[in-house]
Amino acid sequence: MLWDAHRLIARQGGLGLGYRGASMASPLDTIEQYASGFDALYGLEMLDYEGEHVTARVKVRPEVCQPYGLVHGGVYASIAEALASIGTGLAVFETGKTAVGLSNATSFLRPITEGHINATAVPVHRGRSTWVWDVECADDHGRRCAMTRMTIAVRDAR
Repeated sequence: MLWDAHRLIARQGGLGLGYRGASMASPLDTIEQYASGFDALYGLEMLDYEGEHVTARVKVRPEVCQPYGLVHGGVYASIAEALASIGTGLAVFETGKTAVGLSNATSFLRPITEGHINATAVPVHRGRSTWVWDVECADDHGRRCAMTRMTIAVRDAR
């Protein structure tokens, strides 16, 4: 299922959202920002957001691979940062808070050389000042290829 902006805006009441320290007018502005920001450079495609998980994918192409033809490790780390920041930001924005990446520990388990990187982020801790997420990246065959433990700081929006 592709990200349904209208459903998200209705669910969140159309209020401002903080994402990586920036305040935005609505979740739709956040979605549009993906098309022009860093996440668009590596091709992040948001698939779904529910309170308990965030899913996305990235098409494997030469621009996201290292010289040996494997997806670059920084792409996995970037996906994790985006999903955990977005998931936290969407959950806390109604309280006037924003989400900012604090730490990223990514382990690489098997390479991906073609198809898609399919990512799912699940919160494991929802604190007042920090959230912790587990993010798994898999290939198109469902094989786990990378795992990230992502910590997000929750701060007052600017």
